[in-house]
Amino acid sequence: MKVIFTCGGTAGHVNPALALAGYMRKKDPTVEVLFVGTPEGIERDLVTQAGYDYRGIAVGSLERSVSWEAIRHNCKSAWEMLALRRKTGAILKEFPADLVVGTGGYASYPMVKYAALRGIPTAVHEANMIPGLTTKMLEKHASRIMVGFEECRALYKHPERIAVTGTPVRGDFFDLTHEEAKAALGMGKDEPLVVSFWGSLGASTMNGQMLDFFKKEKEDGYPFYHIHAVGGRGWETMQQEMQKAGLPGSHKLDVRKYIYDMAVVMRAADLVICRAGASTISEITALAVPTIIVPSPYVANNHQEKNARILAQHGGACLIREEESSGEKLYRTARDILGSPTRLASMSRGMAELGILDATERIYNTVMELVK
Repeated sequence: MKVIFTCGGTAGHVNPALALAGYMRKKDPTVEVLFVGTPEGIERDLVTQAGYDYRGIAVGSLERSVSWEAIRHNCKSAWEMLALRRKTGAILKEFPADLVVGTGGYASYPMVKYAALRGIPTAVHEANMIPGLTTKMLEKHASRIMVGFEECRALYKHPERIAVTGTPVRGDFFDLTHEEAKAALGMGKDEPLVVSFWGSLGASTMNGQMLDFFKKEKEDGYPFYHIHAVGGRGWETMQQEMQKAGLPGSHKLDVRKYIYDMAVVMRAADLVICRAGASTISEITALAVPTIIVPSPYVANNHQEKNARILAQHGGACLIREEESSGEKLYRTARDILGSPTRLASMSRGMAELGILDATERIYNTVMELVK
C-alpha cells in the first residue's frame, strides 16, 4: 500500500501524521509512505529527521482581513492555486497513492482535494475543536474527517463522515508512572509539581506574568516545585529580570529556556499552566492532569479559547482569558487548586473523560476502512 501524508505549518499538524505513519509501518513494514508539505516549512525538517521521503509544493496562505494588502496577497495565492492541480498530479503519477491523509495546514489542501477528485480515498484529521479553514474547504471532498471530541461532530455539515478519534500523543509520555517520573526528577512522590509553558517560542506578556508568579512563590517560601519553560523569545530578558529580583531563590524553582524532557516533566506534573493548542490539549487530557489554561488570543477564529472551554465544561481545567490574567491571579489559583486534594481529583477525572489513549489506533482503523 502507498500512503501520502500531507500537512504543514506547525508541529501540531505534523506529529499526528508521523504517529500514524509509524503505526502503519509497525503493522505492515511493506507500506510505502510519502509526505507532502511546503518546500521550507517546519514539516520538512521533522519528516526527514523521522526518515520519510518528502516532496515540497508551494501553497499560498490566505489573509482574513479586507485590506488592500490582504486582497493582493489572496489574489496571488489564488493564482498559485491554479498550478497546484498539475503539481499534485505529477506527485500522484510518480507515487500512485492508495490513500491520502491530511493533518492540517494550507499545504494539505491541494493534495487532499485533487486526490479525492481522482477517486482516491482521503481523510483529514482536525485536532482543534473548531474546524480550521483548510478543513472547512476539504469537508465536501474528504471521505472522512477525524476529530478530537464528540462535541465537534455538530460543527460539520456532514456529521455522518465524522469519526471521533482523538489526537495521538507520543508514547514516551507513558513510559513512566507519575511516581516514577517524579523520582526521575529527584522529587518525592508527595511533593507537588507545577509545570508551565507558553509554547516553544514563548509569549512575552505571559512570561512577564510568570515573573510576578515567581516573586509570589518566593514570598511564600516556595510551597511547591515549579518548572517553567520561557521559550526562545525573551529568554535573555527573563534571565536579567530574574537576576534583578534575586530569583530563583530555591532549587524548587527551575526556569529553563526549553523543557527538553517534556514527557518526563509532564508525567510528573500535578498541575499544568499553559496555552490551549491542540497538541497540548491532547497531552493533558491523555495524562488527566489538572490545568490552568490561558488561551492565546492571537490565533485564527479564537480556536484556543474554544478548545479550552470544552475542558472547563468537563471540570478538568480552570480557564483564564489573557486580558483577565495576572501573575498574582495565576499564583493564587495554582495555590488554591494544589491545596485541595478533592478539587485536584475532580479536575483529573474531568480531564480523563476527554482523554483518548488509543487515538493512533482509532485513526488507523478509520483510514484503513477506506481502502478495504
